[in-house]
Amino acid sequence: MAAVTLLSTQNLTRRFGGLTAVDAVDFEIKQGEIHALIGPNGAGKTTFVSLLSGRLAPSSGHVVFSGNDITAMPAFERVKQGIAYTFQITSIYSKLSVYDNVALAAQTAQRRKAGLFSRIDTNLLSTDVHAVLEQVGLAQYANETAGALAYGHQRLLEVAMGLALQPKLLILDEPTQGLSDPEIANFCGLVKVVSGQITTLLIEHNMDVVMQLADRITVLNHGQVLATGTPNDIRDNSAVQTAYLGGH
Repeated sequence: MAAVTLLSTQNLTRRFGGLTAVDAVDFEIKQGEIHALIGPNGAGKTTFVSLLSGRLAPSSGHVVFSGNDITAMPAFERVKQGIAYTFQITSIYSKLSVYDNVALAAQTAQRRKAGLFSRIDTNLLSTDVHAVLEQVGLAQYANETAGALAYGHQRLLEVAMGLALQPKLLILDEPTQGLSDPEIANFCGLVKVVSGQITTLLIEHNMDVVMQLADRITVLNHGQVLATGTPNDIRDNSAVQTAYLGGH
């Protein structure tokens, strides 16, 4: 695992009136790792990830990505910098085909590399789209209308769109929700394959998935970092067991 820090936060805080949803969080993701973010409901995970992706502005603190302070950068600019957040960036276009959904994301990646007003290479686009659909197991649905897919397949389509953006950091928000056991197994295999090229932040309630995939885990509780460590560290942490895993 590379030791280079890809994304970090310093004293990141978000208040909603009298409620502090994210409370002075210091956090870092190393380049190339799969980092899981877990915590009980109401722990501040969604708010924290919204701060990372630019959907929310912090009350105080900083977000640094690839060495640049992006705290004031809007979400669409963060996409250009290489941050893809499945929940926000890859909401599916229900009336378009599965292929066209992924193609829109792939076009964004092409333009990011070649320039905003560059001509789209349709052959390369087709190759990229089909490769991603094959990766996530949706190749057979390429011509289907996205809105007609089963919910689990729509979740996989979101992942496909995130991958098609070719990001430096892929934030997967509850990606296995609604998936069958075989689909979850395929998803885990997919994340392991792409982790060599893409750093992944995984927000996930399925602890079997977290323990199988994560290099490191950060636990949030009441808006604060309760613990960070390897899966074994987190499994053996009594405070985590009490707050989240059901121990006493």
